[in-house]
Order: sequence, then structure tokens, then C-alpha cells
Amino acid sequence: MIRHLWGAAGGVCVALGVVGIVMPLLPTTPFLLLAAFCFARSSPRLHDWLINHMHLGPPIRAWHAHRAVSLASKRAATVAFVVVFAVAWWAGVPGWALVVHATAMAMVGVFLWTRPLPPVPEDAPPRHEVRAGLD
Repeated sequence: MIRHLWGAAGGVCVALGVVGIVMPLLPTTPFLLLAAFCFARSSPRLHDWLINHMHLGPPIRAWHAHRAVSLASKRAATVAFVVVFAVAWWAGVPGWALVVHATAMAMVGVFLWTRPLPPVPEDAPPRHEVRAGLD
């Protein structure tokens, strides 16, 4: 019975994580990490599927191996913070709530931006160097 609850919770977390890919207010990676946690307690098959998924797996593996967050994720989160704050300000949210909101987002932002970047895999294609004015 408990395994089924863990599995259901993992399924809900995957669904929320996938929705978070396109919804700026919903974080993707924390839900995927929680889904991996739940699946580890309910279904090794689902856990392995999630960890090895082509699109959903890399942020989970980077976090587990290196406690790292990709640059794209950091940038997306920062843009979402700014957009959400601007909408709240435009909507006339009271000043005290804006201060609380800004403080919470700033703390999360500091946490995200102080995490390392995932290492580049050895088999990754070489990055092109930008050489301004030399081409």
C-alpha cells in the first residue's frame, strides 16, 4: 500500500515537473528530484526510467552527482523571478507582500547562482570559441 502511495506521489511530481517546463511559475527540477525520491521507494523501473530519460534525467543526475544546476536553468529561474515580481507589482500587490516576495526570490536566486555548473561530458562535441573581430 505504501509503495503505491510513493508511486502515485512520484507520478504527480513528474506531471508537475513536465508542466513546469512551460509554466514559468512552476519549478521543474525540484519536482523531478522529488519524483526520483518517490520512485526510489516504490518502483526501481520507474526510477531508472526517470533518471535515464533523455530530457528529464540530466538535471536529476547533475544534482545527485555534483549538486550542480545548469546555466539555462539558472537563467530561466531568474527571468521567471523578474516576470512574476513585475506582474505582482503591476497587479497592485501590497508593498509588504512585494518585500516578502522579493526577499524569498532573492534567497532562492542566491542559492541557485552559487551552485556549480554541471561538468561538460568528455564525449561532448567541442564548444565553438567566439573570437570577436578575428573572422
